Amino acid sequence: MWVESINVAKKWMEDRLKGDDGFSKYMDNKKSFIDEKKIWKCLKENRDPSPSKIRSIMDEVLQNKDCISLEDCAAILNVKNEDLWKEIFHTASIVKKQVYDNRIVTFAPLYCSNYCVNNCLYCAFRRENSVEIRRRLTLDEVKKEAEILAKMGHKRLITSYGEHPLSDVNYIANTLKAIYSVRVKGKRGGRGEIRRVNVNAAPMTVEELEILRDVGIGTFQVFQETYHMKTYSEVHPPDTIKGNYFWRLYCMHRALEAGVDDVGIGVLLGLFDWRFEVLALLSHALELEEKFGIGPHTVSFPRLRPAANTPFVQNSAYKVSDEDFMKFIATVRIAIPYTGMILTAREPEHIRRRVIHLGVTQTDFGSKIGIGSYRESYNEQEAEKQQFILGDTRELDEGVRWLAEMGYIVSFCTAGYRCGRTGIRIMKLLKTGKEKIFCKLNAILTYKEYLEDFASDETREIGTKILSREIEEVKKLVPERTFEKLMEYLSRIEDGERDIYF
Repeated sequence: MWVESINVAKKWMEDRLKGDDGFSKYMDNKKSFIDEKKIWKCLKENRDPSPSKIRSIMDEVLQNKDCISLEDCAAILNVKNEDLWKEIFHTASIVKKQVYDNRIVTFAPLYCSNYCVNNCLYCAFRRENSVEIRRRLTLDEVKKEAEILAKMGHKRLITSYGEHPLSDVNYIANTLKAIYSVRVKGKRGGRGEIRRVNVNAAPMTVEELEILRDVGIGTFQVFQETYHMKTYSEVHPPDTIKGNYFWRLYCMHRALEAGVDDVGIGVLLGLFDWRFEVLALLSHALELEEKFGIGPHTVSFPRLRPAANTPFVQNSAYKVSDEDFMKFIATVRIAIPYTGMILTAREPEHIRRRVIHLGVTQTDFGSKIGIGSYRESYNEQEAEKQQFILGDTRELDEGVRWLAEMGYIVSFCTAGYRCGRTGIRIMKLLKTGKEKIFCKLNAILTYKEYLEDFASDETREIGTKILSREIEEVKKLVPERTFEKLMEYLSRIEDGERDIYF
């Protein structure tokens, strides 16, 4: 079956790579907007920055939530003084609070297929990995997986697919429809459902992305993995679709052309110099802002993790230490102050605790990354042959309680895209600090839903205290009429109504 699938996939891949017409109308003669010479020049010319310069950069960001320049970002990356880094960390946490308040959005991944035509050296899903057990969920199986996640209390998912004709755009669209159709009862009553599905998939054409737009995609995520072209070609064999650097580099241009308002970019830390990747991510954000007036809705930054039969991971020369991981997160938060930042369960609990205050806005709990791994009938032996090994396997309820103990309210809000607060509209609200008011109000409402419907007694006890604190804070921030409306909505939730939002 898999051999036959490979032959079909190779033909599909050859047909897909025949022409360059679909790269993007914004692409100029296969020219990269990642100027590697400029990046290295910025790093070289901004060595040994003075503390006064770094503080001036940070003061500007605190006043104005626009992206900083490559030169200023390079200066931060060149800081050697650890006491000054403590100031940078503190500023990053303030910027996060100014833009997103003290909320953390939660989600769970749903892996639908691991068939893949690519041969990425670091990935267990790669075509030539013979130990990988290949599977693709049926739509009924997708729905059953989503039901389990909805019963946990999740409202957001991110679906993931290998690049293969078996998981083409029509399959992806149908999986989204199946997920959105799910309705379950919570542990305490109420309604469980998935209200927003983000997609992590291969780059697509404008026409394909329009199909996902019409189905109701949330954020479309594609990670460049590494922006360094030489390294990219070394870890992504050229005889694969993913081996085409420019097809991947311009995928967000095509998504925005297709009317997908929210896009997510990212890098896989450990493939190349992390400082280079920071400046490349910033370059990508600046490029999208220049062309579309919309920067990335999210930035992801997973680190390489062990995976079945994948020796490249152990032998990488660019592994990112925990200390440098902290510096990466803080620098990106300051460099692209409006963006959401996703910290995944790849990282163990002690690392997540250490870095979450530096600017993280989203994280996952209760995650399983095998194909079909949420169902009770799942073969546990298959879990050993997944894409990578998770560092934190705590369930959602424990994660909600853990965050509450640190003073964070978990947000299950999905109101923005249904109210039109997406794309350029949300960018303006984020930069002016206005979006955090909507987010805080909706975080309170969705947190109340979770406590009513899904929380354990222990989580409900501490969560109620967090909820009361947030309500008191909101009372000081919004007009009396808005506060009265909030209290009315909370009463309606107590009476059994769901999915109320500002």
